[in-house]
Amino acid sequence: MSTTTSSPQPEMSAQSSGPLLFFDGVCGLCNSVVDFVLRHDSAGQFRFAPLQGETARQFLSAEEIEQLSTVVLQIGSRQYRKSAAVVRILWCLGGVWKIPGTMLWLIPAPVRDVGYRIVARWRYRLFGRKETCRMPTPEQRDRILP
Repeated sequence: MSTTTSSPQPEMSAQSSGPLLFFDGVCGLCNSVVDFVLRHDSAGQFRFAPLQGETARQFLSAEEIEQLSTVVLQIGSRQYRKSAAVVRILWCLGGVWKIPGTMLWLIPAPVRDVGYRIVARWRYRLFGRKETCRMPTPEQRDRILP
């Protein structure tokens, strides 16, 4: 079970440079994660794209887009999924967030991913499901891609 891919990816525009986080746009938990990253990303480096959008179709497989079962973090040409993506999100946020990221990293990936899959399976029931994908605020328009 690999958490990264090394297949060539299309070039991202200058507007969307930096870590790119793909998320389920109608998931309450996923939207809370986006809100968390937006609040704590003091450098403004992260960009976001719903799995249901155009940007996801350029970078991800049709199966991932259909299943909506994992968050994907793309940094350059590398992609991280499930708990590996969560760890790297925390590391990219820097500061005190590196500590929980490192603590999670110390847990073997298969164990981390079991926990991730359990939460992913129950996320709609626990955190809700929206009718439509989030709409960016004017301040977020350059960070949340279609």
